[in-house]
Amino acid sequence: MTDGGPTRAEDERGGRGGLRTALDGLTTRGRSFLAAGIAAAVCAYLLGQSELLRVGLLLAVLPLVCAAVLYRTRYRVAGSRRLSPARVPAGAEARVHLRMDNVSRLPTGLLMLQDRVPYVLGPRPRFVLDRVEPGGRREVSYRVRSDLRGRYPLGPLQLRLTDPFGMCELTRSFSTHDTLTVVPRVEPLPPVRLGGEARGYGDGRQRALALAGEDDVIPRGYRHGDDLRRVHWRSTARYGELMVRREEQPQRARCTVLLDTRAVAYRGAGPDSAFEWAVSGAASVLVHMLQRGFSVRLLTDTGSSVPGEGSDGFAGSGQESADAAGLLMDTLAVIDHSDGAGLSRAYDVLRGGNEGLLVAFLGDLDEAQATMAARMRQRSGGAVAFVLDSEAWGGEASNGPGGPADRAAERSRMLHDAGWTVVSVPRGTSVDEAWRRADQARTGAAGRPDLAPPPGAAPGAPAATAVGAARGPGTGAGPS
Repeated sequence: MTDGGPTRAEDERGGRGGLRTALDGLTTRGRSFLAAGIAAAVCAYLLGQSELLRVGLLLAVLPLVCAAVLYRTRYRVAGSRRLSPARVPAGAEARVHLRMDNVSRLPTGLLMLQDRVPYVLGPRPRFVLDRVEPGGRREVSYRVRSDLRGRYPLGPLQLRLTDPFGMCELTRSFSTHDTLTVVPRVEPLPPVRLGGEARGYGDGRQRALALAGEDDVIPRGYRHGDDLRRVHWRSTARYGELMVRREEQPQRARCTVLLDTRAVAYRGAGPDSAFEWAVSGAASVLVHMLQRGFSVRLLTDTGSSVPGEGSDGFAGSGQESADAAGLLMDTLAVIDHSDGAGLSRAYDVLRGGNEGLLVAFLGDLDEAQATMAARMRQRSGGAVAFVLDSEAWGGEASNGPGGPADRAAERSRMLHDAGWTVVSVPRGTSVDEAWRRADQARTGAAGRPDLAPPPGAAPGAPAATAVGAARGPGTGAGPS
């Protein structure tokens, strides 16, 4: 993005107000020279000394000439900014490259370059550039870093120009700016199965059923060797030639990632909060599924999705997968808490049909919301829930009977009884570790509620409160 000179209208306004602007830019040295020149000229007039008058005129004219030249030169400097990269994960650094071009026929004086950046990205960078020859350029760069997601404006660029004698100093602000997008951290996830009867990786029976649909009845011409039982007689009569049914079934699995953004479901803020972990987990799962060839969709408790998303979500193939990942990350970069108190809108969206695999990142659930989440299980081929107890994340979990820990365990059992694979995420757990625990929750002690850590266990304990594997008719192979 390039910052150039002002528009023609700004030039005209600058011409009318040029004298005032130039005089306002005089430094202490310039004002002193001007005052001394005027004083010398007055004394020369009173005393009749022509030599003193020449000295006074020189002292007074020098700062005015410097101001006029500098005021004209400031419109002949062009600046540009380039981000590398423009989209960066939270906690990573991006480099900002600045370039100044002197497009005038006169050399510049000393330049001080300053770029405006939000406080969260670090201190405001300043650079001092020596004299730039006519047609020359200078390039500088600085680094920015943020631990918080978001979109941060960079600019406008400010340039302070001075003449070689230090008589005048003018500040120019360019009009344009760039935007740095800080996306959630994405952790690489292993290819695991999250439940069901799987004979091999990604070849489970339920996945085959989830991929299957009604026969594609769009007919095609008969080919030698086609089974006559596939003849589509209605199309044959319509087209006047033998037509057969296409029986190929779509081979792309679908995955919906549900992110609970309710403000009442989370406590605390900052990069280590439960909500930020949920956003990072959703981003990691979305990217992982895209890489594995799934059609993915991001859904929030408000029922909203990503702009530009198709009816079946984003397809995970080739360049489209990279573009889809960029759109998803841009959405998650600015996602924030919602004012809603329930998951009913998300349930209405999921009511449309079989959503394939459903991966949910949930905050605190009361009984009504746990019941609503349990009903969502009926609309998916497989369901995995990562439940974050914000009180446990804040170290406020109670061991007493009927306390927050007991209530959280009861909500998890409700989801488990509905067929969810439930993993309770304590503070300090990585997304990769929670993902593996979801796979382990199908079998063994990790999948038995009676062997889960007791309520109020210390956060970050080795065993997660994984309370069940998906079962019943909805059991199926998970992400591959």
